[in-house]
Amino acid sequence: MDKNSAVAKPAASKPAAIPPATTINPSGAPDQIVPDVDLDHPAVDADPRANTTVDQNRIDFNDPTIPGDVAVARNLGMTEGEDEKKD
Repeated sequence: MDKNSAVAKPAASKPAAIPPATTINPSGAPDQIVPDVDLDHPAVDADPRANTTVDQNRIDFNDPTIPGDVAVARNLGMTEGEDEKKD
C-alpha cells in the first residue's frame, strides 16, 4: 500500500489541535492549555516553585548568549574571574 492511499488515520495519529501559547507563565514556560492534562495527577507538578526561596527564583541560568559559568557568577553577584582568585 503506498503512502498516498486514502486510508483513514487513527485518532491518536492525527495532528493535535492545540492552539499556540500567547502568554508566558511566571516560570518562563509558554502558557499553553492542553485539554486532556489532569493537573491533579501525581506525575504533573502544577506548582513547581512551591517551597522555594526568593533567591532560588531570582537566579536564571537560561541566557543563551553567555557561557553558563558567567551567568552563574553574575547571578551570584561575583565579578567574572573572582572565583579563580581564591586559593
